[in-house]
Amino acid sequence: MNFDFSDEHKMIRKQAKVMLREHASIERVRGVLDSEAQYDTQLWQQMVELGWPAVAIPEQYGGLGMGQLAQCVIAEQLGASLAPTPFASSSYLATELLLLAGSDTQKQHWLPQLAEGAVIGTVAISDGDTPCVYQDGAISGIKLPVADGMAADFALVRAQEVQAEEAENDELVDSWFVVALAPTLRKTVDTLDPTRSAALIQFESTPAERLGASGQAPGLQSQLFDRAAVLLAFEQLGGAGACLQASVAYSMGRYAFSKPIASFQAIKHKLADVFTAIELLRANAMYGAWALAEDAPDLPLAAATARVAGCQAYTLAAAENIQVHGGNGFTWEFDCHLHYRRAAWLDGLIGGEDVWKHKLVDALKTTEQV
Repeated sequence: MNFDFSDEHKMIRKQAKVMLREHASIERVRGVLDSEAQYDTQLWQQMVELGWPAVAIPEQYGGLGMGQLAQCVIAEQLGASLAPTPFASSSYLATELLLLAGSDTQKQHWLPQLAEGAVIGTVAISDGDTPCVYQDGAISGIKLPVADGMAADFALVRAQEVQAEEAENDELVDSWFVVALAPTLRKTVDTLDPTRSAALIQFESTPAERLGASGQAPGLQSQLFDRAAVLLAFEQLGGAGACLQASVAYSMGRYAFSKPIASFQAIKHKLADVFTAIELLRANAMYGAWALAEDAPDLPLAAATARVAGCQAYTLAAAENIQVHGGNGFTWEFDCHLHYRRAAWLDGLIGGEDVWKHKLVDALKTTEQV
């Protein structure tokens, strides 16, 4: 495979880096961390004005029609800057699922609003104490946790659908539904990374519309997660790279025994391990980007490989960044914990490393059979 981003994509990456350097400073990130805000609304509006939520949406639905590769380069810069916005939930998940399974009417209704930044979407999968059930045009039950659930205007909800049968017992199948969140009860859920919020959402006979065919939820979720895994891998790539840069900068300026600690073998080995993990992630993320752009048959394999590499690299880079900073790395005043929090949040968004290792094994078995 000989793949690289186009000059246009590289220009978008450069513009994103410049914008985020100016408008997504660590001070802005800490502003959300230390407040009750769900996300940085000013930064989100600037992203909307640049058309970032619209890049992967086809032009016929009000988007820019630039595809997922444009999302990949933006995601990398968002990860590097720790941008506290609901971009992942709204673009990697809600937008992608609508593109996968939405009817033309649903796409015409929701995608232009997503492209314009008029609404924010999310995906609700995990059930709380009361599983979500759809019957007679409405959903009841609890979803917990829902990423960016407090910020979202609508959610794509996986729920059990009652299939009326002549038999005595109704059959339940898993389906997807579009639900406006305005009339729902929502509560903030504490997370390790407060700059990326989560919520408990309680549905009580909330009007809902099926997305896709009845009973297709498992298959659609698998396809959605494969797409999201590639995009998240680029966000993890950006975050891991920022951790390595911070570690190198600190180790070059920190002296012990009249020498910079970067000259010590123990520090060199730590940074070399992080660099190796990042380059492995970069290679696998690029493979995933190619498979995603080409809709290649081996997308599940590429996605699983990128996801595993992403979780490993970002977690390692964030942890070693703390270690390289020594005692300072464990303090609130230093920024190391911000990346450690974000690495954990991204790890849990669509299932962590262990989940995707099993997916990788399954994908390899399928490839061998083909």
